[in-house]
Amino acid sequence: MPILHRSSRARAIAALALTASTILAGCGSDDTDPAPATTATSVPGPTGGRAEPSAPAAAAAVTVNVDDMAFSPGNVTVRVGDTVTWTFADSVPHSVQGIGDKAMGINSPILTTGEWSYTFTVPGEYRYLCSLHPDMRGTVTVE
Repeated sequence: MPILHRSSRARAIAALALTASTILAGCGSDDTDPAPATTATSVPGPTGGRAEPSAPAAAAAVTVNVDDMAFSPGNVTVRVGDTVTWTFADSVPHSVQGIGDKAMGINSPILTTGEWSYTFTVPGEYRYLCSLHPDMRGTVTVE
């Protein structure tokens, strides 16, 4: 077995932990419905302008702040066609990762700043977490 430097070993452990949490994030759902068709946009970094998702004119926008190791608010309720935007503003990176079959399309990039949006087109309850911090969890209920 090759000898790894501490930094290489730490990176290998971090990569393994990220892989395991991503695999586990998709487990444990009783949902058998396929992921809904959605429109998602990503705007990485603080200098990017807000990209407007394509949605009906009557659709509402809801913002969830990702800061201080939490999703705030943790639970939101929206209507079919509404867009939820997660705004990242923490000193550590986070993501939005759907939990279970129904939420498989919810999969943001890992961001420290910027925002990521998802338009919900099918009613139901969508659970999510941060793939880097699995204790950070939230729910979007679509009516």
